[in-house]
Amino acid sequence: MSGRIGAGARSFWRAARARGAVAGWSAIAVVGTVTLHYQTGLLTPHLLQQDGGLTPSKITDPGSPQSGVPVPMRARMEQFVKEKQSEIVAALEKIDGQHFRVDQWQRKEGGEGISCVLQDGNVFEKAGVNVSVVYGQLPPAAVKKMRADHKSLDNIDSAVPFFAAGLSLVVHPHNPFAPTVHLNYRYFEVMNEDGTPRAAWFGGGSDLTPTYLFDEDAIAFHAALKRACDKHDRDYYATFKAWCDRYFFIKHRGESRGIGGIFFDDLEDKDPEETFSFVRDCADAFLPAYVPIMLKRKDLPFTEQEKQFQAVRRGRYVEFNLVYDRGTAFGLATPGARIESILMSLPLHASWIYQHVPNGPREEKIMSVLREPKDWV
Repeated sequence: MSGRIGAGARSFWRAARARGAVAGWSAIAVVGTVTLHYQTGLLTPHLLQQDGGLTPSKITDPGSPQSGVPVPMRARMEQFVKEKQSEIVAALEKIDGQHFRVDQWQRKEGGEGISCVLQDGNVFEKAGVNVSVVYGQLPPAAVKKMRADHKSLDNIDSAVPFFAAGLSLVVHPHNPFAPTVHLNYRYFEVMNEDGTPRAAWFGGGSDLTPTYLFDEDAIAFHAALKRACDKHDRDYYATFKAWCDRYFFIKHRGESRGIGGIFFDDLEDKDPEETFSFVRDCADAFLPAYVPIMLKRKDLPFTEQEKQFQAVRRGRYVEFNLVYDRGTAFGLATPGARIESILMSLPLHASWIYQHVPNGPREEKIMSVLREPKDWV
């Protein structure tokens, strides 16, 4: 199912929420001639099993503040990522002047997603904003891998119900002076057989990957993330910035994918409400940080040589995502995964030039930072 998000659809979506959709945690967004059903709260506190999976017909009422029934974190996270997706898509469409293609998809093993992709636009070579909400049975091998970080999963030798909801974004602009950006915020829950949480954690972050480095852009982007972090824990930014630098390192090249940002995973050491608030604040910081950079850089003149260097750097982006990225590996290994959505992060154009050597001071400037990460704030 596909369509396009336009101003009319967004107005309808906002009006639906205003008319009380929050009480029922659902709304209908009409996109062109296609109707997309934005249904939040896919999982109830009491999940039923059928043929080894979760029964979609029983995934209905998540509760609501009005009814006095506690709203599960999985329902609130799902609502948040879908609303944030709509907000980001609208902002990027305003910059580009073209509309995103919208694909709503279903996972037969359990779950759904909405993939929004703008390809060959006026400003963006490729931009993707994805939401996925999946659930089902987590195989014993996957549980075993998670035990090191989640002691509550000890003594589990069989498949267990799981839920995962996330927002993932990658933007590759045409202009080599405008940076690529990545964002991902997610929630993962392993459940008892009655649907109550056994273990739950958050992960995510956002990072910037310029082809040509403007120090003021790097400082502004990192400062926005630091402000979001400092609202919750003064140690968060330094810790998650260092984690980001380690995670996005291309070992076989001896260089980073970009100039970093923040990255965290398996975050469960604080009250879930506090962590959810932190995740929301980080996601809310994205547009105010990235849009001003894009507006400054998208129309700068560039040469064919600079465009070629951009293609080389995007080749490095591809290498990291296909060789090292855990999210890509997890997605490709998940039964029923939607491959098009997982590989949405890859650019349209990339290059591998044999024995390529950066040949100018501007190219060497970014390479020096990629070899040795820098503290920006």
